[in-house]
Amino acid sequence: MMTPKDRELSDGEWMALASPSVIAAAVVALVGFVVLYDGWRVTQGRSQVGRLGRLSGGGFAWQADTGRELIRNGSQLATLGVMMALPWILFERSGTPIWWLLLFDGLLALHCIWLVLPKRYAITRTHLFVDGFEHAWKSLRWAGWKGGERIVLQRRGWWLFAPLPLGGQPDDLVEVAARLEALFDGDWDEFCAELGLDEAE
Repeated sequence: MMTPKDRELSDGEWMALASPSVIAAAVVALVGFVVLYDGWRVTQGRSQVGRLGRLSGGGFAWQADTGRELIRNGSQLATLGVMMALPWILFERSGTPIWWLLLFDGLLALHCIWLVLPKRYAITRTHLFVDGFEHAWKSLRWAGWKGGERIVLQRRGWWLFAPLPLGGQPDDLVEVAARLEALFDGDWDEFCAELGLDEAE
């Protein structure tokens, strides 16, 4: 049976676990893991997509420079900016040591760098390669493209994180949109036969 003294000790332990430093450490550890993992995946993109242009089987690979990546990820960069600023509003009230906030902001700033680095993409009959990740088409949805600076697909089951934008030069996006239309309409073979892309080297 728990005595009042034991209960008091347990309450104290809970308070220690809920201290600002412990919470901040958990948040920074989680953010650090996500940022470093995403950064590592981004570095894999160049080796994952070894060549650019038309690929055998009708595929296509392209590259987006920093300016195009800035356009592609503008909303994410704005969200990260808000996330970096928000803890400072609650800084004095929360009692969190300032170096946890600096570390948190530093990690998010590093993630911003990952977002604007030049990246390579590729589209094949079976997968989309983006940011160092490989997505099967059955996990994606596409509502069409009416022109613009980027193409946006939706990841099934990702809720608020579903949008998956693709950046690139306008000519490259036209090539990509044509293949997406063929894929999602079930006309890939006809598309390749019509343009002779199955013969591309």
